[in-house]
Amino acid sequence: MLPLTDRTEGGRELAEALVHYRGQEKVLILALPRGGVPVAYEIAAVLHAPLDLVLVRKLGAPGQRELAMGAIASGGIRVLNHDLIRTLSVTERDIERVAEQEQRELERREAAYRGDRPRPVIGDRTVILVDDGVATGATMRAAIASLRQQNPARIVIALPLASASTVATLAREADEVICLHSPEPFVAIGRWYQDFGQVSDQEVQALLTRAWENHTGRC
Repeated sequence: MLPLTDRTEGGRELAEALVHYRGQEKVLILALPRGGVPVAYEIAAVLHAPLDLVLVRKLGAPGQRELAMGAIASGGIRVLNHDLIRTLSVTERDIERVAEQEQRELERREAAYRGDRPRPVIGDRTVILVDDGVATGATMRAAIASLRQQNPARIVIALPLASASTVATLAREADEVICLHSPEPFVAIGRWYQDFGQVSDQEVQALLTRAWENHTGRC
């Protein structure tokens, strides 16, 4: 039922929808930080599955940072919304400038969240990719592209909510999409949460540390 109380509630509801994956070998929960981490933590706890991260950064359009003209992910992956880029007359130079800024932030987060911990093994695993919601889908599509290069057995997208059109787009690129709510008009993710406060780096670190210490995130 909407609005969701917070990301924790979203994660618990998603865990119920994903319970058939509980106890399966080679299941890996990957969160898109920062907002996806509290959601994914709840799923990992219920499924008794390891938790880790996939790092992706949205490329905000010049002058409209919240409007995604694309995204980048670890491994040099870049996904662009060419229709939007043409509509806004965004130049290649604009794209590169934004991409360089976001690459620096991606690398900072990698160091802050993971430290010396190696990246998880993706090959031949069922990867459940989690975020707190999806609007345009550019960030999630970059994450899917990044994971496909590492040969997972299956990619499952798990979302508390997303627009119906974005769910349809993601369904063409993932093996399965589980989305609890697709309210229309969607407008923005935060509209459908009572508490949609920003998740801090410290919260991300604390949840990951707790998961890893409990062996939930051991890969």
